[in-house]
Amino acid sequence: MERVGVILAGAATGALLAIFILVAFVFAEGSEFVGSFAGLFVAFFALATLSSSVVNQLWKRAEWPEVSLKILIPIGCITSIMPLFGPVFGLPNTNLITLAIVVAMGAIGGAFWSLPFVAWNWVKKR
Repeated sequence: MERVGVILAGAATGALLAIFILVAFVFAEGSEFVGSFAGLFVAFFALATLSSSVVNQLWKRAEWPEVSLKILIPIGCITSIMPLFGPVFGLPNTNLITLAIVVAMGAIGGAFWSLPFVAWNWVKKR
């Protein structure tokens, strides 16, 4: 059950991160205020950390097996780069279907990037 919990927490982190990125950069047009690539990197890292912290707190309150921030923050950071960075800045429109696809990409990316942590945990326990 612990492995499934990490994958679900990773997917939740990715989906929440996608929602935060959409709100910050698409709806609020925050990319205009970042000013540089370093500022953009800091903004993405902050949103990844925020989504990881929110998911961690939700997992604790729901009394599900705890997933450490040491796992969720790297999942959030990698998910913000690989499946989300390009599509967010190349969105053709802001239709509901397009935004839902970006959130789904975040969830799938978060689940995918949680797999190395699940594999490491499995190897460590053996």
